[in-house]
Amino acid sequence: MIRAALFDYGAGNLHSLAKGLEAGGAAVTVTTRWKEALAMDALVLPGVGSFGAAVEGLRGQESRVRDALEAGLPCLGICLGMQLLFPESEEAEGTGIGLIDGRVRRLRTRIVPQMGWNDVSVGRDAIFEGMTGLPAYFANSYICEVAPGEAEDVTIATAEYDSEGFAAGVRKARTWGLQFHPEKSSGPGLRILRNFIAFVQRAGRP
Repeated sequence: MIRAALFDYGAGNLHSLAKGLEAGGAAVTVTTRWKEALAMDALVLPGVGSFGAAVEGLRGQESRVRDALEAGLPCLGICLGMQLLFPESEEAEGTGIGLIDGRVRRLRTRIVPQMGWNDVSVGRDAIFEGMTGLPAYFANSYICEVAPGEAEDVTIATAEYDSEGFAAGVRKARTWGLQFHPEKSSGPGLRILRNFIAFVQRAGRP
């Protein structure tokens, strides 16, 4: 059975995400220790809390986590977890993991945050196996801007909110980021979690 570490930034309820991963075939360990998290078969960065609080939990470990992901540790970042894959955010000071070049900025829309269901256009990627489109649940005030030099290579899904388009999914090596919450996105979202665990089972730890 795949051992998945669900990192706890100290805010929010991780119960539904843990249950979704378990339903996908993973044994989930919720942890606040990076040493334990990086020793598992997969790392999941959940979408709860703020960027400032999350980078406090990351402080001093940025290079260690980035090195593990670059070496092939499978990782799934959800909402805030996706934003942590970037170097910085307008939301707060502090340094993210920096795996993907770009920045995180506030939505420039009439109503912020985006709360509720939105359609996601998905590309051909293992995480979206078995689906051509995706209704997904969002709860975000910030979005990720991938640097132009790698946007085409890493963007695997897009969405639009109040006429503003943005990256709804990214992938670099064995790391995925999703701006929406699959654990709150009904059957299609749970399928994504199953696809992630299935990928880890097939690929194995490097």
